[in-house]
Amino acid sequence: MSDIPSQVSSLAQIIQLAVAPVFLLTSVGALLGVLSSRLARIIDAFHRIEKELLEESPMSDRIRNLSSVVSLSRRAKLIHWAIILCTTCYLLVCLVVVALFVGHELQVDVYAKIGGLFIAAMLTLITALGCYLREITLATSVIENLKRSALRFDGRL
Repeated sequence: MSDIPSQVSSLAQIIQLAVAPVFLLTSVGALLGVLSSRLARIIDAFHRIEKELLEESPMSDRIRNLSSVVSLSRRAKLIHWAIILCTTCYLLVCLVVVALFVGHELQVDVYAKIGGLFIAAMLTLITALGCYLREITLATSVIENLKRSALRFDGRL
């Protein structure tokens, strides 16, 4: 009977250890929402350009649209990889939580494996954030290019 309080205490400690990864899951989930929204906007832009390319338009517009397709394609690929990496991170963090409880229940030392899983989760998250930053850089470079073109055009007037 006296063993039950120690089991409850031990389980409470495992739950406390699992809370931090659960907060991380919330953050990664929010990031996945942002990435999905960005991908949806890129896809919408593709559809808009696709319609414009099917219409009769001046060659300069067609060249600009084709250039936009290349840029959007790069951005979509980066967001795609960021989503894959965030999802992988999410799964690895879930495995950390499962390993905590399985290790406790089966009384197996899984702490080295948990450490490895958590490091892998952080590395995938870091790489995903790198892809996200690169995508943002590409998106803002398009704005800078448009700004330069507008300034050149304005200078001609």
